[in-house]
Amino acid sequence: MALISGKTSIRAHINFTVVLGILGAFIFFLGFALLMPALIDLVYNEGTWQAFLISAAIAFGSGGLLWYLFRPKEELRIREGFLIVSLTWLTLSIVGALPFVISGILPSFTDAVFETMSALTTTGSTILGGETSSGFQNPQIEEIPKSFLFWRSLAHWLGGMGIIVLSLAILPLLGIGGMQLFQAESPGPTTDKLTPRIQETAKLLWGVYVAFTTAEFILLWVHPSMDWFEAINHAFSTMATGGFSTKNASIEAFNSVYIDWVIIVFMFIAGINFAMHFRLLRGDFKSFFDNREIRFYGLVIMVSILVISSTLWIMDKYELFEAIRYGSFQVLAIVTTTGFGTDNYEVWNTAGAFFLFLLFFTGGCAGSTGGGIKMMRWVILIRNTGREIKQIIHPKAILPVRIGDQAITQNIQRTVLSFFVLYIFMFGLGAFIISLFGYDFMSSVGASIASIGNIGPGWGDFGPTDTFAHLPFLGKWVLIMLMMIGRLEIFTVMIIFSPAFWKQ
Repeated sequence: MALISGKTSIRAHINFTVVLGILGAFIFFLGFALLMPALIDLVYNEGTWQAFLISAAIAFGSGGLLWYLFRPKEELRIREGFLIVSLTWLTLSIVGALPFVISGILPSFTDAVFETMSALTTTGSTILGGETSSGFQNPQIEEIPKSFLFWRSLAHWLGGMGIIVLSLAILPLLGIGGMQLFQAESPGPTTDKLTPRIQETAKLLWGVYVAFTTAEFILLWVHPSMDWFEAINHAFSTMATGGFSTKNASIEAFNSVYIDWVIIVFMFIAGINFAMHFRLLRGDFKSFFDNREIRFYGLVIMVSILVISSTLWIMDKYELFEAIRYGSFQVLAIVTTTGFGTDNYEVWNTAGAFFLFLLFFTGGCAGSTGGGIKMMRWVILIRNTGREIKQIIHPKAILPVRIGDQAITQNIQRTVLSFFVLYIFMFGLGAFIISLFGYDFMSSVGASIASIGNIGPGWGDFGPTDTFAHLPFLGKWVLIMLMMIGRLEIFTVMIIFSPAFWKQ
């Protein structure tokens, strides 16, 4: 109920004008992002600035018109927040695909949306360099203009921390009702609010994000193998845990131990909750190192590096240092869902490859830019399993699930379990649908988990040395939806398909 001018009125359970107005603001903001690749084109003079300028004009015109006509005058509610977030990621992927189509680099609209959704959701799957099911040969990564390479990486970077969180940081006009958007868009089972004001929280998180990106950019740029353009692109992709590279062979193309270890370190950083990074930078070492999720994250990575590096050394006869180098890189690339590559894991020994496949179901920490199931959910699931075993032995005992000194409520436990079941179901459904197009078991499984986990490379026909270009039209749209569902943590998207969502 709302009191307006002394009269009581009933507001509809979803105000679609509010949804359209805020959606217009996000489209308008994307217009500014589309201008940046145009500036890159002016530097390299490759003649593609018109495609970005036209796309930006479309974004400014349509977004500005929606905002002008439907500018919200009421506070957002949670249903509107969920609807806005889902529509925003889909709409921005469509608008962000326009430069590819206008320029003619990707004449297929589906391929353009696939590449853009893969960028914004930080998935890193690509259709570049492969032949489509209709027989068109998409250009190689190194053949497309630098402005488009920059656009892919910039979209990674914006999508990593979240376009909506960025907008909340710099657009005061979205301050009202901002928490609904922040909670609906931010990754992880919990949202760590550092300050009472949502705009201040968003600014702090983005400040940390920018600082780490700048640090990585400088460390990469000082190496002679990378110029400033390659350094900024890979810094964007790393901190967003995206995985798009300026090279067909990804990081392997640079053949540098130094570059590999710089990216390994920053992939590890990107997989940690950025709120915890903020506390660490402020000198709160205790909160950071006592955090159970970070400890578990570090343990999983160390054990995985030990196992995989050992199999490469013993079974694949790699030199010890090389085994540690390639094993560490690929573990971090998969656990954090970055998806960069320095080695073809499909030709590894069976034990190492299988162990790496299991890591496709992990993910970074809650509140990081990584995708996947997330470490916090695994911590809760493992603790709950241990509790159930103890409960069988001591049926009358009251045994709460605890992480440190904090008891995990039944509501959170149910939510985590429901998420896990739905995640596995959606992964299985995606793999089944891909198999209907004639792909083998590992190719179908790999395409599905790579998309819903926002990892990038999969297995089989979609492995680290392959592309997704040959997938038929409908198959690409299935993966487009899986990428969005995975990026928005499933519930955010699936809830809008629930009949209860649309009922008063």
